[in-house]
Amino acid sequence: MKEKFTHINKKNHPKMVNVGDKKVTNRSATAKATMFLGAEIIVHFEDKELVTKKGPVFQTAIIAGIQAVKKTSELIPMCHPLLINGVDIDIEIIDKENIEIVCTVSIEGKTGVEMEALTGATIAALTVYDMCKSISQKMVIKEVKLVKKSGGKSDIKNE
Repeated sequence: MKEKFTHINKKNHPKMVNVGDKKVTNRSATAKATMFLGAEIIVHFEDKELVTKKGPVFQTAIIAGIQAVKKTSELIPMCHPLLINGVDIDIEIIDKENIEIVCTVSIEGKTGVEMEALTGATIAALTVYDMCKSISQKMVIKEVKLVKKSGGKSDIKNE
C-alpha cells in the first residue's frame, strides 16, 4: 500500500493537517548542516570564532538560526505556528575545511518541530556564508538533514 501525503486532501488540493485531535506531548527534533568553508576561511578563526566587521560569525549565525526557527511557519506554507519551548544551536569546526551546525528544537505540542530544526540549521549556514563571502565564495552547504526526532507518532534517529 502506498503511503499518502498528509498535506493533500481528497481532491488532491493542498491542505494544512488538522492536529486538533492529537495529544499534547513533549517533542524535539535535531537537524545538522555540514558546510565546506575551505582552509582560506578556517585559518582566520581564533579560539573557535571569527570576528568580522559584521560581528562574530558563529554567534551571529546562531542568533539568525534561532530567529529562523521562530519564523518557520511564515516561510513554509503548511507548517503550523508553534510556541517553541527551546532552541539550541551549536557550531563546530570539524576539520581544516568544514564546519557542522546542529540545531535542536523542543516544544510541548500537538505537532513536531522537524521543519523548525531544519530551518534553523539552514539559516545558520546561510548566515555563515553571508559573513564569510568576502574571503571566499567557494563555500558549500553540503548537507542538511534531520538526525533525530522524538515525541510524536514515530521516533527517528539518522545519525
